[in-house]
Amino acid sequence: MALIVIGMALLLLNLLGIEPVASWPWWMLVAPFGGALLWWQWSDMSGRTRRLQEDRFVQRRKARRQRAMDAMGLGQRATDERRVKRSSR
Repeated sequence: MALIVIGMALLLLNLLGIEPVASWPWWMLVAPFGGALLWWQWSDMSGRTRRLQEDRFVQRRKARRQRAMDAMGLGQRATDERRVKRSSR
C-alpha cells in the first residue's frame, strides 16, 4: 500500500509541476506502481496473503466464541466476577 501512496504522490507532484519531480522521466514516476505489482504477485505466490486471511478468520472466530460464552455467563469475565463476589463475602 505504501508503494501506491508514493506513486500517487509522485504523479501529483509531476502534474503540479513541482521540481525536481516534474523533470523526472516517466519510468521513475511509474516505478512504485510496478514495485507494488511485484509485491502483490510475490505475496500471493508465497502464500502470505492466504496466511494473513486465515489468521484474521481465526481471530474473528475466537472473538465470536468469547462473546457467545460471555453472553451465556460461561466466559472468563463471568468466572472472574464470581471469584470477586465470593472473596468479598
